Amino acid sequence: MAKGEGRDGRKGGRGRAAGGGSRRGNPALTSRAAILAVVMCAIALSLAYPVREYVAQRKEIADLQRKESAARRHVDELAQRKQQLGDKSYIEREATRRLHLCRPDVKCYTVLGGDGDDGRQARKGGPARRPPWYETLWRSVEAADRPR
Repeated sequence: MAKGEGRDGRKGGRGRAAGGGSRRGNPALTSRAAILAVVMCAIALSLAYPVREYVAQRKEIADLQRKESAARRHVDELAQRKQQLGDKSYIEREATRRLHLCRPDVKCYTVLGGDGDDGRQARKGGPARRPPWYETLWRSVEAADRPR
């Protein structure tokens, strides 16, 4: 081995790479990493708005689908009600129940008072009758006018 040669027979000896250059903290790798980070940030920023819009539109679509299903249910209810109102027997029942109407061939009776006592309970000392509002007002004016 000659002077200045390493074990592998090359000059320069210790720890040199095959390319012949020595490493000085590897600044090329750091600049590449910085460029990569800047590119990744730019991609993330450029995708943020479209992704936000996509999420907002999906939410709006879900809301509209819920409203549509509610509207469809309402339309189905109205169609059922329309069919029910087209039934002659239903109309007759409702006219009898709500309006107290009677067909000419049927005898109908109307009970007044609901409990059948014709108001006798009020005359026999039932709950006391409240005076009209104007009597209460006039009594309060008279009471305020009296000296104490």
